[in-house]
Amino acid sequence: MMLIDNLALNVLRILKVCNFKLLPYIFLIHILNMMPKITYISHSGKKNTIEVAVGLSVMEGAIQNNVEGIDADCGGSMACATCHVYVPENWFDKMEKPQDAEQDMIDMAYEPKKNSRLSCQIIVSDELEGLEVTTPEKQS
Repeated sequence: MMLIDNLALNVLRILKVCNFKLLPYIFLIHILNMMPKITYISHSGKKNTIEVAVGLSVMEGAIQNNVEGIDADCGGSMACATCHVYVPENWFDKMEKPQDAEQDMIDMAYEPKKNSRLSCQIIVSDELEGLEVTTPEKQS
């Protein structure tokens, strides 16, 4: 905590010397560095919370961070269903609805459910801050 306080004091000193002209830039840098946190939950209950850049897919966030349970054999081209996840239904209105092609692939996934999605088709946005997805016991 002391380190954060010292950092804040140093930033304030710099801003004061510059007549606070840098404040908008510092604020912009802070906002640009914020990324939504997505929690990946394995079928056994292990949680892995990761910051994922806006514009990436939930699958890309998993692959870049070696998340267990998301294989992504097709690399995100919606051709394999090995990035299948379960999404709590209260998140559905915050993401785009699945296309027919995604629904067709989900039908081929291991144990598809009403709340199944392909993580390659869920694009991360600020609205998905706090999203939790659960992986099935295995991928197809």
